[in-house]
Amino acid sequence: MSRIGKQPINIPKGVEVKIDVNRIEVKGPKGSISKAIHPNMKVEPAEGKLLIKRPSDSRLDRSLHGLTRTIVNNMVVGVTEGFSKQLIIEGIGYKAAVQAKKLVLTLGYSHPINFDPPKGIDIEIGKNTEIGKNTEIIVKGVDKELVGQVAANIRGFREPDLKADWQEKRESGKK
Repeated sequence: MSRIGKQPINIPKGVEVKIDVNRIEVKGPKGSISKAIHPNMKVEPAEGKLLIKRPSDSRLDRSLHGLTRTIVNNMVVGVTEGFSKQLIIEGIGYKAAVQAKKLVLTLGYSHPINFDPPKGIDIEIGKNTEIGKNTEIIVKGVDKELVGQVAANIRGFREPDLKADWQEKRESGKK
């Protein structure tokens, strides 16, 4: 039995859970999320908790059990606390700004990059206290998957240069 899958999910006050056949919707103070769940998994409410049940011990059902529980738990945490990712821009002339809910990045290209975040994502710019410039991007939202994907998309505009501290190691050949 999955150790993660058999743990119950606590539902805090102010959170409403609606369960359909293959869909679950969670509403809370920060917003609402609706996701499809695999038809093999069953979500059962029980006294302020949710239980995830699997029909059999097949390999597919075992792998989906813990995954479904984690996804539903992240939905509950997202609508109560929310999720955020922090990105720091380092480079000469690199800047970030928010103009009319669009993120405008200056990353050393000949043109600025305009990024329109998807619905449900808020982007804030923070000052890096060491440098004193707007080089900190904070991505916030209720959907953990979407927050991570947006942060990865922003990071993909200019991949970090990992070779700055990298040294090639060469071993001596056979003597």
